[in-house]
Amino acid sequence: MSTPYPFTAIVGQDDLRLGLLLNAVSPAVGGVLVRGEKGTAKSTAVRALAALMPEVSVVPGCRFSCDPVSPDPACPDGPHAEAAGVARPARTVELPVGASEDRLVGALDIERALSEGVKAFEPGLLADAHRGILYVDEVNLLHDHLVDLLLDAAAMGASYVEREGVSVRHAARFLLVGTMNPEEGELRPQLLDRFGLTVEVSASRDTDERVEVVRRRLAYDDDPEGFAARWAEEEGALRDRIAAARVLLPRVVLSDGVLRQIAATCAAFEVDGMRADIVMARTATALAAWAGREEVTADDVRQAALLALPHRRRRNPFDAPGLDEDKLDQTLDEAGPRDDHDDDDPDPGPDGGGDGGGGGGVPPQAEGEDRTPPAPEGGDTPSQAPENAPDTPGRPAGGEQRPVAAAEPFRTKMLSVPGLGEGAAGRRSRARTEHGRTTGARRPEGALTKLHLAATVQAAAPHQRARGRAGRGLVVRRDDLRQAAREGREGNLVLFVVDASGSMAARQRMSAVKGAVLSLLLDAYQRRDKVGLVTFRGKEAEVALPPTSSVDAAAARLESLPTGGRTPLAAGLLKAHDVLRVERLRDPSRRPLLVVVTDGRATGGPEPVALAGRAARLHRAEGAASVVVDCESGYVRLGLAGELARELGGTAVTLDELRADSIAGLVKDVTAAGRAA
Repeated sequence: MSTPYPFTAIVGQDDLRLGLLLNAVSPAVGGVLVRGEKGTAKSTAVRALAALMPEVSVVPGCRFSCDPVSPDPACPDGPHAEAAGVARPARTVELPVGASEDRLVGALDIERALSEGVKAFEPGLLADAHRGILYVDEVNLLHDHLVDLLLDAAAMGASYVEREGVSVRHAARFLLVGTMNPEEGELRPQLLDRFGLTVEVSASRDTDERVEVVRRRLAYDDDPEGFAARWAEEEGALRDRIAAARVLLPRVVLSDGVLRQIAATCAAFEVDGMRADIVMARTATALAAWAGREEVTADDVRQAALLALPHRRRRNPFDAPGLDEDKLDQTLDEAGPRDDHDDDDPDPGPDGGGDGGGGGGVPPQAEGEDRTPPAPEGGDTPSQAPENAPDTPGRPAGGEQRPVAAAEPFRTKMLSVPGLGEGAAGRRSRARTEHGRTTGARRPEGALTKLHLAATVQAAAPHQRARGRAGRGLVVRRDDLRQAAREGREGNLVLFVVDASGSMAARQRMSAVKGAVLSLLLDAYQRRDKVGLVTFRGKEAEVALPPTSSVDAAAARLESLPTGGRTPLAAGLLKAHDVLRVERLRDPSRRPLLVVVTDGRATGGPEPVALAGRAARLHRAEGAASVVVDCESGYVRLGLAGELARELGGTAVTLDELRADSIAGLVKDVTAAGRAA
């Protein structure tokens, strides 16, 4: 076993270390999610925490780590007779992103269950992690069905394995620690809320600190055991402090005044549910115990809010995590204990308070969180700027206009790729998956994962007399087993091709277009798609965002998208073709959906319309599913976007028809390229 990097040798990352240590003091805090760029010691810190955790006492021989003082009465290895426990280190169990369901929850021997009626169960990672740490690196890339299982186990403190009428239950209470790079996609809100705390990490910009990081890492790589020995004293002191804080924790007092501050803070930031209040209370208590105090203070509440609330106040994946600290301080002051002389103030001011704002800790309007720059006053469109205006940073040369704000996003209609795919699990298009409705049976290829009971019995029944069946059990052999064929949903690669030319640059139109693309991005996030963004204007097209699972990165690129110039539609379609060609090599099973957002006009170069038509037919020839969002407006419409959709072999929808609540027709499925109408 390799020597882990010492926890006390980590340089900086104060919030990360504090979040992990608070969970070591009080596992009831509920775990921690570590968000940050790659190479910031996220995994190193989590793996180093295990060496600081107190040992656990387990029932000898129990595969489910039952506590000898109060063993699980439903333990599959039980019932346990009274016996002295065996001490062992707390485990850190790592859940790989590509793990199977059976590896996570365990597996039943279906053949023995059918033929012998016994529950032959092999524990999974949830059983291994009981009373320890379950660590999920790149937790945002975890498959949806594994996320569902984690949610169930975290909520109930137990894991249930149900397989064709045979069930096993065992305790699964663990400290959930996840790390993720937000650039690769966000977490589902349900799983996000299961993490008690969240911390943001980034690489230090201090030269001396970076030098020390490199120096220590090189020393560790050269001699891991010697490096760990040099930090053994600090590790021991930290381990003793954790143990002392655990002993002190039950004596920490959480006064009614502090509880009122916690409740007021959660209400002011409009977090959903009551879990945030409970987590804040537990975190503040752990902070007091960590500091060696028996009473929670307002500073503890403030620190607890900074750790427990940022990830709970996000309303959609495009909201930046974080808290307005001025608002937090104001809320704590208003909800805190008041001096008697405060009520005797003869002149509290015209608004009854010092800031002139309302109650509830709401900051002045100027401190709002709208990150989008407002449009210029006066209603001028970009084309109304003086022709002789000099080039400035706010107005680049070549007719490029400043980015405009996106309109409010809305719920979109369902756009799906036709046919039956076999890509990564998601929620957009039909696919053959491990989860979903059963559509048939087949012989298993490799290990059996989903038994089709009726087909198995049907295959085994004709051979019972020949096999000498005498008892009640069915004589089942390997050749009789049938795998259930299931149909579910897959995630697609949604590639947006956005027209940012001068014909789209009218301020109101581009705002509506950005709002529509933002709505489609939100839909892609909810359906677990990968997204990419190609834009075209002026003389060329560019890949604004290579295909990624991070829709918030796509939203950020869209927000800063400038407009202006000619309309090289063919260049945009050809650039999209190159992106899809590369993605087919990287991920052949993920099917693409091309979404072209344009008014259909093509200018610049010789025969721009003919070139655009040839580029569209290239996509059609390769079977790419496509939809054109027609952005043309006004009384006189040329219908160019509809013609482009026909060349692509896809479907055209207007901005109004894109809305899910629109009465302009039923939900439109994307027509496969080359498929007859």
